[in-house]
Amino acid sequence: MAHPKRRQSAARKRKRRSHDRAKLPTLAVCANCGAWHIYHTVCGECGYYRGKLAIEKDVTA
Repeated sequence: MAHPKRRQSAARKRKRRSHDRAKLPTLAVCANCGAWHIYHTVCGECGYYRGKLAIEKDVTA
């Protein structure tokens, strides 16, 4: 296994690791109810996906 001759600086290490951070999911507004939901997923509030009912939500109020 190769052994480095010089110590890598902290700046160089941090530059390499700059892409390892957690990314926020892309959000979209539901066309049916106006709530925010994760892109390409069913709306958790009303159960619609791309204008069609995907999940039957129980409305008890």
